[in-house]
Amino acid sequence: MLPIECRDDAGVPSIERHVASPSNPRIRAAARLRDRGERDRRALTIVDGAREIRRALDAGAPIDEAFVCEPLVRSADARAALSSLRTRGVPIVATTETAFAKLAFGDRAEGIVAIVAIPDARLETLRLPTDPLVVVLERVEKPGNLGAALRSADGAAADALIAADPRTDLFNPNAIRASLGTAFTVPIAAATTPQVIAFLRDRSIRVVAARVEATLLYTDADLTGPVAIAFGSEADGLTPAWTGVNITAVRLPMLGAADSLNVSVAAAILLYEARRQRGTAQ
Repeated sequence: MLPIECRDDAGVPSIERHVASPSNPRIRAAARLRDRGERDRRALTIVDGAREIRRALDAGAPIDEAFVCEPLVRSADARAALSSLRTRGVPIVATTETAFAKLAFGDRAEGIVAIVAIPDARLETLRLPTDPLVVVLERVEKPGNLGAALRSADGAAADALIAADPRTDLFNPNAIRASLGTAFTVPIAAATTPQVIAFLRDRSIRVVAARVEATLLYTDADLTGPVAIAFGSEADGLTPAWTGVNITAVRLPMLGAADSLNVSVAAAILLYEARRQRGTAQ
């Protein structure tokens, strides 16, 4: 496996290595990042998909290296992502389709997978504007739901998403994929539920808690000013910690057989209602 220096149209050099075997140590090391323990240990995650990689690049996330199977790089997004990787001098490992299959997720192979440094998600480093609109997800387990909620937060221009007592890591590859890369565009943080509640209280951010049993309809709640909208886990909803002073419980009307919506759908409805009330839903 010999390194080859390539140059893009701007003359920027990038080092490319070529591997053919799925048992190559670099391929195996990258594939191990599917495991949370490995991600935590190395502070790296694996990002699959051209849009996701481009958003990570645009957000300034450090990219350790990228694996590219050029015969699969067919879409305009994928070609643009590859060009950006080369322009920024990211080390590239060119692979065969057999080797790339060990890294790709399912049948959505766009020919590019990147190894990205996990951004700082400590609550104490989160910076908010004067009148923030914040999403809080407590004990959400499924990476797909976390990623979809991030898409809702991004679409409604929420100022942050905070995971309280998370049961999946924020930069799980499936969460990144479900978010379409908005995991890198929405400010995010994770902490325990008491820490999150204290963080919001110390900043005079009111809490609106989505609860099935609440009597107040969500459209009747005040969602202007500094506010955090909290949603619970798929199975159990919010814990009792999200009750009391400065916490308003609201409900979404359920008119059919089901008693609740997917957390990302509920988040989208409440966030866009908040934007409507704030006069910024355009």
